[in-house]
Amino acid sequence: MNIHFFQHVEFEGLGIIENWIRNNHHNLTATKFYSKLELPEINEIDFLIIMGGHMSVYDDNRYYWLKYEKDFIERAIKHNKKILGICLGAQLLAVTLGAKVHKNDFKEIGWFPVKKILKNNSEKIIEVFPDELNVFHWHGETFDIPYRAVHFAYSDACRNQGFLYNDNVLALQFHLESNIDLVKALVNGGRDELVSGDFIQNEKMILDKTIEYEYDTNKVLFKMLDVFLK
Repeated sequence: MNIHFFQHVEFEGLGIIENWIRNNHHNLTATKFYSKLELPEINEIDFLIIMGGHMSVYDDNRYYWLKYEKDFIERAIKHNKKILGICLGAQLLAVTLGAKVHKNDFKEIGWFPVKKILKNNSEKIIEVFPDELNVFHWHGETFDIPYRAVHFAYSDACRNQGFLYNDNVLALQFHLESNIDLVKALVNGGRDELVSGDFIQNEKMILDKTIEYEYDTNKVLFKMLDVFLK
């Protein structure tokens, strides 16, 4: 499988997803917007992964490449490509599908539980996701759920944590891909955001909980990817 990923900031890469790609012998290419705008041909990719970043989906004037990225995402959806969006990537998917992104009531930074919305869903990827899981968050904005998308996860701080659209577009506000190296990089890149807040943990707590929870979240992500790409 030909996998392409979008990276928006230097310190927020694929995390443990890269291990999954390597273990399954897939081909991997990237567009690193902070370095160079270089998009693939749509027929060259099978699976698109859109990572996070500190910018807003509406920051086109500050980041000229956002327009090109959103246009590419729209074409990928129309071509029925498999797409996974994480954090900012999830918000970009929501906007492309006609929903709005806006400031959340709380900033959510650290390890907090996400709960599955228990409905009679037949989607196997949602069945794989546990009823409750401690996951890593780093966001101050949230998305509305697009029309005809299945809303399947929430947290105490943020109602809309995940959706599935047409069985081939998966949006996660949270970071199942987190391992200690990625979280350290995120902390180093965004330490000024670690201020007092109802849903903001301090640096030591974040790193301690990463060591405690990363194995479980990575295992869930691997299962979801296996099901998603069948």
